[in-house]
Parts: sequence; C-alpha cells; structure tokens
Amino acid sequence: MVAGGLCLCGLIRLLCSLLIPALFLSGILCVCVVVLLWGIRFWIQQRKKQLTSAGRDGKRPLLVAFFHPYCNAGGGGERVLWCAIRTLQKKYRNVTCVVYTGDRGVNGEEIVEGAFRRFSIKLTHPVKFVFLEKRYLVEASLYPHFTLLGQSLGSVFLGWEALLKCVPDIYIDSMGYAFTLPLFKYLGGCRVGCYVHYPTISTDMLSVVRNQDTRFNNAAFITNSPLFSRFKLVYYYFFAFMYGLVGSCSDVVMVNSSWTLNHILSLWRAGACTSVVYPPCDVQTFLDIPLEAEKSACEYSIVSIGQFRPEKDHPLQIRAFAKLLKEKRLGQQPLLKLILIGGCRNQQDEERVDNLKCLCEELGVSNNVTFRINIPFEELKRHLAEATIGLHTMWNEHFGIGVVECMAAGTVILAHNSGGPKLDIVVPFEGHITGFLAENEDSYAERMAHILSLSPEKRLEIRENARRSVRRFSDQHFEETFLLSVEPLFK
Repeated sequence: MVAGGLCLCGLIRLLCSLLIPALFLSGILCVCVVVLLWGIRFWIQQRKKQLTSAGRDGKRPLLVAFFHPYCNAGGGGERVLWCAIRTLQKKYRNVTCVVYTGDRGVNGEEIVEGAFRRFSIKLTHPVKFVFLEKRYLVEASLYPHFTLLGQSLGSVFLGWEALLKCVPDIYIDSMGYAFTLPLFKYLGGCRVGCYVHYPTISTDMLSVVRNQDTRFNNAAFITNSPLFSRFKLVYYYFFAFMYGLVGSCSDVVMVNSSWTLNHILSLWRAGACTSVVYPPCDVQTFLDIPLEAEKSACEYSIVSIGQFRPEKDHPLQIRAFAKLLKEKRLGQQPLLKLILIGGCRNQQDEERVDNLKCLCEELGVSNNVTFRINIPFEELKRHLAEATIGLHTMWNEHFGIGVVECMAAGTVILAHNSGGPKLDIVVPFEGHITGFLAENEDSYAERMAHILSLSPEKRLEIRENARRSVRRFSDQHFEETFLLSVEPLFK
C-alpha cells in the first residue's frame, strides 16, 4: 500500500516536471507563429506597394477584388458578379475592380464581351483580371471523398496564389469560398466581404445525415450503416464549426435569400453585419412578354427550367405528371405536355437526360414529355409565353431565379415548398396569391390539377399578381441594396 502511494507520488512529480517545459515550449511556438504571420503580412504589404501604381491624377486607386474562379460561366452567380461590378463603377470613381478567375483560353476582353452577350450588362470602365493557374484545387472531381473539406482547403491555396498576384484594399468572395476570408483579412490586411449564394454546409444537411435520409449528397451505403452515418455526422459538425469560424471573419455578409440568411446566422453568428441582397434577375425581359387571356383550352403546356443536375429532381416532375395523366383528374382532359428545358454541362448531365427519357418510357408518358436542351434564349421565351404552368421541384433551393423568370413570363408557378421559393418568392403580394407550392408526387399532381381546373380569368389574376411581385428582384433593387450593404467597406 505504501509502495503504491510512493509510485503515484512519483508519477505526479514526473508529470509536473514535464508540464512546465511543455508550457514553455508551447508559449515559444505560439510566439514564433505570431511573428511568422506578422512577417508574412508585412512582406505582403510591401509587395502591395510595389505592385500598385498611381492613377492619372497621381492618387492610387482603391482596388476592389472579387474572388470568382468561374467568372466566364453563364449562371446566376455570374450575373450577380457583373451587376455588382457595374454598380461599383457607377458609384465610385476612384475604384479599380479586379476579378480573380481560373478561366483559361480566354482574355479579359472576351470575358467582358461574354458577360454582355449573356446578361446584357455593359461595364462603364475596364476590369483588371488576375488569371489563376491552380483552379483545379477547387474542382469537386479532385476529391471523391471529403469533398467539402477538400474543396475548402484547396480554395485556401488558390486564394494564396491570388493574394500573391494582387493585394487589394477590399476583398469580396462572390462564389462561396469562405475559407479565403481570413487569408485576405489577416495576412492581406484587407477589408473583406462576401456574397453567399448557398452555405457550403447547412443545418438541413446535418439533419439529413442525422436522420439517415438518402439524398443525392448522402449515398445509400452511408444511410444503411449507423457507423458510417455517425462518422459522417461528426465530420459535418467539425466542418460546420470551421465554416462558422472562417465566415465570422467577414466584415460584411450578403446573402441571397431568407433561407440562406437563417442558415448563415446559425453558423456564422454575424447578425450585425449580415443582410439579404436579392440577386438581380432579368425580369424586364420576361415582363416584356405580352400577358394575354388564354385563347384555347384544348392544350396546356407545363414548363420546367433548370440545369439537368441531380438536385433539381426532374424525376419528381415526371412522376407527378404521370400521376396527373393517369388519374385523369380533369374529367374531359385536354392534351397536356410537359416541356423540360435545361442545360447539359457535361457527359454526366447527358446521361442524366437519357435516364429521364427511360423513366418517361417506363411510365408511359414519352409522347407527352419533351426535352429541350441548351436552347436559344428566344426559344425559351416562346415556351414560357405559351405555358400555363411553370414547374420547379428542387428541395431547399437557396433562391430560385428560374422561379422568378417563370412568374415574370406569366406562367402560374408551382414550386417546391421549401427554401427561397417558400420564404421569398411564391408569397402573397399585397394580400393576393402569386402561385402554388407542393412537396411530393401526390401534392404536385393535385396542385397541377387544381391550377388547370381554374377558370382562365382566375389564372390570369394570379399571373398578374405574380408579375407585379417579381419587380422587387430587378437590377435596380439589387443595386440599391448592394451599395447599402457594402458601404462599411468603403469607410
């Protein structure tokens, strides 16, 4: 007993003798890290002075840089980018806008021309492009497992390349790479902001894994294994903690919808500097389509707009449409057509379309379903002008530009009862209904039947209400709210 006590005392003394040196070494290590980071920051600031030249008036222009590695794409995120740059150029004279891009095989003039061709956005001043060579580090295909973590760490290395090539005064992440924010703030000495289209991870994603639901981003082999599900949940919680940590570094946070706002507030806890800035939608182009009373009740078309990606859930559209046809809810049913309009980015998207066509064959609706892929804009407008219903089925769509376009074009919208469509878009306007929401195969079929059973006059009333409501998503409204949000960065 005495010997055991002596051994325990000896062990405690040994631990105490090791603790003091360990704390001392830890302190020295922390000081070295701080000195190293301070040295890197000082070196970057000196580099900034060397790389930046004075303007014509002898004053150094204010550099505002946008981190957008895919700026030459043609999606809604790119429309936000070019509208934001145009807005700053109109507001501030002594500002030079910089775009960090990973696009290769094109020059700056071609990128600007492409933005004008796709979005009719004309910039008033030149833009400086910084071409990055390591964009492959943020490609999802590089990380078959732990994709979120891999892409986020890859964005840090890509951000470092960007910072070395150009050190801005104001840095805005416009594509969702939040892990670059502390890099530019603490090492680059920049004021930083971000526009969040979609949180990299959300509380909904945590719920999906926790409940072992099978989704496009939660494979069946994981949901069928409690062990794998638990491990993925731990991984998601760790990533959510890190995501919140880096996001909270931002001086200004802009989000594109109430749905995104709720998730960012819960993860980043930066409510004081966070605001909703709806993305600019080209509503006027669709509002120019004449809104006329329906002339014929012998044929109705239902139109869906969206890239052929798994999260868009086109199979749900086809199954709900098949159920509508099968149950003949309309009695003396007119001819019904479902037109799926979207873009194919790669071979995977093309294979997805082939699978959808097979599903149509299986359900016996091939003669009533048409696929229109990568069509010209004028043809898109024509289909929308002739459509009775605009269809949307993506669960938790962060905003829903396609939904806005359908409403502006004059269709009666039927969207998923979640995300941006539920909270921001398909909501009553001045006390009047603007569209309908559904969640599953049965409810979609029921809502479609209900819409088609309405009188033409009632449908016209809903279409007119919807058109009036979408004006709040115009370019002008975006410019006003964007400038108000980024104002602290320019003080």
